[in-house]
Amino acid sequence: MKKVIYILVVLVALGAIGYKLMSNKEQMAANAAVAEIKSDAIPVAVTEVKTAKLDKSFTAQGNFAPIQSLTLLSETQGQITNVLKRKGEKVRAGELLLQVESNTMAADLATAQANAEKAKRDLERFENLAEGDAITKRQLEEARLAAKSTQAQLVAARQRLNKTRITAPISGEINEIYVEVGSFLNMGTKLYDIVNVDKLKLKVKASESEVLLISKGDKVKVKADAGSGQEYEGVVTAIAAQADPTLKFDVEVEVQNAANNNLRAGMYGTAYFEVADQRDAQLLPREAIVGSIQNPSVYVVKDGKAKLRKVRVGTVTQDKVEILEGVQPNEKVVKSGQINLREGIKVSVL
Repeated sequence: MKKVIYILVVLVALGAIGYKLMSNKEQMAANAAVAEIKSDAIPVAVTEVKTAKLDKSFTAQGNFAPIQSLTLLSETQGQITNVLKRKGEKVRAGELLLQVESNTMAADLATAQANAEKAKRDLERFENLAEGDAITKRQLEEARLAAKSTQAQLVAARQRLNKTRITAPISGEINEIYVEVGSFLNMGTKLYDIVNVDKLKLKVKASESEVLLISKGDKVKVKADAGSGQEYEGVVTAIAAQADPTLKFDVEVEVQNAANNNLRAGMYGTAYFEVADQRDAQLLPREAIVGSIQNPSVYVVKDGKAKLRKVRVGTVTQDKVEILEGVQPNEKVVKSGQINLREGIKVSVL
């Protein structure tokens, strides 16, 4: 009896599975049939370029650069005996960074000092003798030259000894160190990279129309793209006299860093140039843009078909985009439904 029940259960299960498979097959066939149905035209909503008043204020993006940056090179020879400052530490101009073995330099200085003192005494003696015509003028001149020569050698020896104490030429932060205790230096050996980020330069580009609206000394609002929205005050310190090949002008904005130096060189930043004036602008809704603002396009409806067209944009607001090139007034621009479009496809305007 139990075997009969098991057989019935198995048969019922097999029947259910078969029914499900048939149902799925019918559904797939229906979906395929729907997919084969091709619409003659894809419905889209369109808009037109509209002329409106736009604030002449504009924004520009760029990278922060340190106000000062240098690679410190060795001006002496010898073995490093002490490293006082390492990567990540702050330094002040004139602060000791490295100590190089100085015994040889000190000995050279002592010798030069002794020679200079001897030459000075010889010169004094020769001058006394010259007053009584006891020596010739040539002997006196040679004594004077010897005194000058030994004095120059003393200055050079003192300078060589001083260079065994390597100090920071600028204030800033050590970004990289290239040597270690025991390293042997030659002239020109790379020692440190030092950057000063107490102030930074935000390097941005302005168009030919924008650059005419700003001047050196203008106050600018600056934000770091990676920051928490903190705003900094900047000052325009340089404007390029010549445009680059893209007809953009380099503009430098100097920014005072926060007390904790949370702005870092290399970060992206945005400068807001406030201009108390308005201008006429050709605007499109932002949703009409296909792709990114950096590489924008739009679909224009022409003869019942969608035509993809590159555009050049200017000022971008929260919901509007200024169109500088690519679309003419009265042309129909798709503002919704672009996801289904491709070049040359038929469209119907809603």
